[in-house]
Amino acid sequence: MSLRFLVTGGAGFIGSAVVRKLIGETPHHVCVVDKLTYAGNLASLEPVAGSNRYRFEKADICDAGRMQAIFAEFSPDVVMHLAAESHVDRSIDGPGAFIDTNVGGTFTLLQEALRHFRALPEARKGAFRFHHISTDEVFGSLGADGLFREDTAYQPNSPYSASKAASDHLVRAWHHTYGLPTVMTNCSNNYGPYHFPEKLIPLMILNALEGKQLPVYGNGLNIRDWLYVDDHAEALLTVATRGVLGESYNIGGHNEKTNIEVVKAICAILDELRPDPAGPHERLVSYVTDRPGHDARYAIDAGKIGRELGWTPKETFETGLRRTVEWYLANTKWWGDIRSGVYRGERLGAA
Repeated sequence: MSLRFLVTGGAGFIGSAVVRKLIGETPHHVCVVDKLTYAGNLASLEPVAGSNRYRFEKADICDAGRMQAIFAEFSPDVVMHLAAESHVDRSIDGPGAFIDTNVGGTFTLLQEALRHFRALPEARKGAFRFHHISTDEVFGSLGADGLFREDTAYQPNSPYSASKAASDHLVRAWHHTYGLPTVMTNCSNNYGPYHFPEKLIPLMILNALEGKQLPVYGNGLNIRDWLYVDDHAEALLTVATRGVLGESYNIGGHNEKTNIEVVKAICAILDELRPDPAGPHERLVSYVTDRPGHDARYAIDAGKIGRELGWTPKETFETGLRRTVEWYLANTKWWGDIRSGVYRGERLGAA
């Protein structure tokens, strides 16, 4: 059965992985909606752009008129809402854009999805889903023990996580108040190919290749659970098509690592694959003033999606990180265009 997927933020890191999987591995049709901010990149969609089941609309999810026109023309069965401002450091420098897009844009999209759902013929209503993709950062910070579960209380600590928490609550409200068929996912830190190089892993890879300093916040002991992006895309499609309405699912990679462990692992792989005549890449590590409000530890209990929907990640951190480094070594044009113009690796969010 072929469904029609509307994917907001589909030119971004996670969104483009979802779209590549949808077009490459399923019979479904896809309409990508993306504003193409600095983090949106059509080059990430080039592998599927020639498909007759793919279309692209440059549009802002805050623009209610455009959203109504796109819904009316494409008539989706599934909305996968990934469009968001997503970088904590940028949210510290400029929180307004995060409130506008993540809160206001989600509200606009929910209103249009509800209008569209109510107008669908009964035969199509049963298949309709609004899938909201969120983050584990809404839960706040963990101590040395424990895991985030679906019923963990929200305690966001940055403008970014607060804006995502607000959007999560809106989605839940539109389901319970208006009967919009929704599912929601909260994921841990993603990494992999096509990742915009302001985030830790791609920034460290590219700085190391260019012989630049590898800036590590604070003492480098902040812990994150790492999830390979293609594993995440598989989980998202599983939830979008088989998730129980009104439920949320945590998606994690079962890979807790300190930031300094991640950086040293990247250095070791590069020492093997692209040795630097000046010496081991780890010599470039420098410790810098910590991010304001830097959460100590995130870790996800992904047991629910495993038990109920049968999803588990395929990649270990070691296999996924090697694949990631190899991809950046082989795709210098993709990241070279970004490094030469849009973003050069400067420090953000020092407040």
